[in-house]
Amino acid sequence: MAVAVTFVLCLTLLLAASAFAAVRPRVAEVYLQNGNFEEKPDPKNLQKTKLIGKYALPKWEITGLVEYVTGGPQPGGMFFPVTHGVHAVRLGNDATISQTIKVKPGQLYALILGASRTCAQDEVLRISVPPQSGDVPLQTLYSLNGDVIAWGFRASSDIAKVTFHNPGVQEDPTCGPLLDAIAIREFYPPILTRGNLVKNSGFEEGPFPIFNSTSGVLLPPKQQDFLSPLPGWIIESLKAVKFIDSWHFNVPFGHGAVELVAGRESAIAQILRTVPNKVYNLTFAVGDAKNGCHGSMMVEAFAAKDTLKVPYKSVGKGGFKTASFRFKATEARTRITFYSSYYHTRIDDFGSLCGPVLDQVVVFPVA
Repeated sequence: MAVAVTFVLCLTLLLAASAFAAVRPRVAEVYLQNGNFEEKPDPKNLQKTKLIGKYALPKWEITGLVEYVTGGPQPGGMFFPVTHGVHAVRLGNDATISQTIKVKPGQLYALILGASRTCAQDEVLRISVPPQSGDVPLQTLYSLNGDVIAWGFRASSDIAKVTFHNPGVQEDPTCGPLLDAIAIREFYPPILTRGNLVKNSGFEEGPFPIFNSTSGVLLPPKQQDFLSPLPGWIIESLKAVKFIDSWHFNVPFGHGAVELVAGRESAIAQILRTVPNKVYNLTFAVGDAKNGCHGSMMVEAFAAKDTLKVPYKSVGKGGFKTASFRFKATEARTRITFYSSYYHTRIDDFGSLCGPVLDQVVVFPVA
């Protein structure tokens, strides 16, 4: 197996990306009611920063110790990174905020929110839209300015109760996740394009940020393809991957791509329909996001029993290369998987994890 970097391959990928982008226009997200928490609570419902009463936070229901805070330096030397406005809420021990919203039955959605931990390394944010629920780990900070996270769900009726919960119990009861903006986006089911077995192959359907998020949108681990905020793809790793857009980053093709930000702990996959013993060609693009991520990168690709390691030398200023290899299907379903071999941080911010960019994945049968 050899890496094939050819003009014909580049042209094929470019045309595929352009065609997909043409049929998948960018769709704006919308905030939940008071989703940025800038509608202030009545002062009588505040005890310093603590909200008093089930309906003390406008447009939301709360239980437990919920604080209404202002971003920036805090008493005791702490700093709250509220980058999507001025105000935020902090969920203390076993605290919850929830809101009932109108949705379309059977429709796929993504909640897009600004979230970060404030005290302990092991903080977790539990997100639920019945019957679906998931825990988003917050122990890893991917950006010092706070992270933007996308979590997917499928609506089961015309209304949905969206709940954010801190299941942890810390010695300091106020410690817990900080939420500073919450929006929702409706997705369309991924479709196959002619000559390609991969759904959403160019990542043109994804959680494009409504916020001024120059750090991209994290896709938390262990999200299946039928609920994923990256339609068609499985986030199967222990750590998050990052969805990036061409408005803030260098993207090889179209408007969206994936940055593998946590080494071997950051992986995405898709299961394809294949014919046993038939040979297929897998092509994809590898590059850097022009975000100061530098060094010797490596993306590993897996399909059936075959593997390809694609090296990429990044100076953090943008660029990409294409790679290709053949594999033989052994079953009627073949999993393709991608992850980064190494860990990287930005040259101008060693506290921010980054990695190689993956884009325009194409699989087609060899004649």
